[in-house]
Amino acid sequence: MRQNNFSPLPKHIRESVNGDLSATRSLSELSKTKIFTDSLPSDPKYPTPSDSHKAERSELGPRLVKGALYTFVRPEPTEDPELLATSRRALLDVGIDPAEADTDDFKQLVSGNKILWDPDSQTGIYPWAQCYGGYQFGQWAGQLGDGRAISLFESHNPSTNTSYEIQLKGAGKTPYSRFADGKAVLRSSIREFVVSEALNALRIPSTRALSLTFCPHSRVQRERMEPGAIVCRAAQSWIRIGTFDLLRARGDRGLIRQLAEHVATKVLPGWKSLPGKLPEGEVSETAGEPIRGVEAETVEGEGKYEENRFTRLFREITRRNAQTVAAWQAYAFTNGVLNTDNTSIMGLSIDFGPFAFLDNFDPSYTPNHDDFMLRYSYKNQPSIIWWNLVRLGEALGELIGAGSKADEEEFVNEGVRKGWADELVERAETIIQQVGEEYKAVFMAEYKRLMTLRLGLKKSKQQDFDELYSELLDTMEALELDFNHMFRKLSNVNTKDVETDEARKEVAGQFFHKEGLTGLEKDEGAARERIAKWLDKWRARAIEDWGEGHDDERIAEMKQANPKFLPRSWILDELIDRVEKKGEREILNQVMEMTLSPFEDEWGWNREEEERFCGDVPKYNRAMQCSCSS
Repeated sequence: MRQNNFSPLPKHIRESVNGDLSATRSLSELSKTKIFTDSLPSDPKYPTPSDSHKAERSELGPRLVKGALYTFVRPEPTEDPELLATSRRALLDVGIDPAEADTDDFKQLVSGNKILWDPDSQTGIYPWAQCYGGYQFGQWAGQLGDGRAISLFESHNPSTNTSYEIQLKGAGKTPYSRFADGKAVLRSSIREFVVSEALNALRIPSTRALSLTFCPHSRVQRERMEPGAIVCRAAQSWIRIGTFDLLRARGDRGLIRQLAEHVATKVLPGWKSLPGKLPEGEVSETAGEPIRGVEAETVEGEGKYEENRFTRLFREITRRNAQTVAAWQAYAFTNGVLNTDNTSIMGLSIDFGPFAFLDNFDPSYTPNHDDFMLRYSYKNQPSIIWWNLVRLGEALGELIGAGSKADEEEFVNEGVRKGWADELVERAETIIQQVGEEYKAVFMAEYKRLMTLRLGLKKSKQQDFDELYSELLDTMEALELDFNHMFRKLSNVNTKDVETDEARKEVAGQFFHKEGLTGLEKDEGAARERIAKWLDKWRARAIEDWGEGHDDERIAEMKQANPKFLPRSWILDELIDRVEKKGEREILNQVMEMTLSPFEDEWGWNREEEERFCGDVPKYNRAMQCSCSS
């Protein structure tokens, strides 16, 4: 199993110290492309930037768009925009000099007031909104698309060899807005801005947030009238499983193939970067590091086990999502709305609505107050992501099932011969089932790796899952203990302080809430004894891995795996209130300092406030829920 040796510095500080600034560019110098719109078909009603630009925005939609993957559409202008905050870390990662945030060019770009296309010469890059569909709460919802998100351009950071698509969320109506207004409220925009960067700081794959702009003259109707805002965000790709879903629903097999080719060659590093067929043996043993470098035309395996390049693409997308949901589970992040249009083909955490980090450990918790069936609860996230991936498998099923015949002219142009359909279906079903086993193996390996790090161990042993992981989770659930606080407090425990049963029972009290026990277990003595028994097992494993006298080293590593600060729901609510209702601004930057460096012990702006935000969650603010409306 791979081991992860954390640096003493958080990632965003470590990379800055190593000279990220030297690799950044001003906006004018930044390399910009439009590979998505150059490679894929546009809305036939407005096929060129000029066609879209000549039209009134109201003429563009909302409406059904067929035979296309996007529409050219410009943002709505924002009057008197106020740049509330930027993420220095996100700007650096994209390759933009953070000093650009002080320029008027930057402020106008991220507020939708400037586009990189010249109407006179008709040159440059014209913004676009993507077309996709999706299954929402398990039901087909038809065409959805970027109803309030508009992409500006793509950029490439040569220092990390990573490309990003830069996008505005809340910049006005598009053909995909349906009955909505294309706007985003300040409340939800603050939440997305903070959590995007929080997940990245925790090393969880996520879309990024570059800036947050307040729109002072925008009033947006939701449950109440609210002020508007725009988040400038970035992702390696904004393509979702729902992009494939819509094409499958419409029977557009040619576009499915074209999109799959685009993802493999334009978004991912190419067909040879994808995982080759797993060796024979137990998947739990063979799924770790598959061989890559397989040529695009190569077909591996025989009969119903033939794996062509489209199978390898499906497996890559599956593996990425398995690793991401494992990280969600290890850090108790609950997305809240895992529809297929909210599931990234890159395995990124994406489209943040009613998300939350767990407070007390409750596997059935959902932050979405409309999720009455608990479909998207914390415990269901791994199975729901696989459900979504099966929908992707169905969309790619014909290409996967074609095996060695995927590039034959008759199949490409005319489809599946009647006599061949059964063979194709059997192969597709067999492979999707096999990939399901790989998904479980990759998920479990990553979850064990992360939990091993969080517990301060060097390696994962078979018995750890039952004796340490499961028993700890059961204890936290029974005693209503705070999930992430449990790990951070454990990070400060010295093995010498838990040598005796009496000492362990004393230390056990550190994990209780300020008001004491809050769960069904009201016997404090029994609760201390239960935690003490677990601490005894944990102490033995810590000494086994580290030896005696190495607590300082172990504690240092544990603190780099267990954050002191997380943007809990109650903190975000207070932040929103102070920014929106009380007109405070500095608090947003202060919370972002903590968000970008979650493993630190202190941040140097106000020790009392820092400790309040990192301390016990107020009793009546635990397990908060909110709506999808944003």
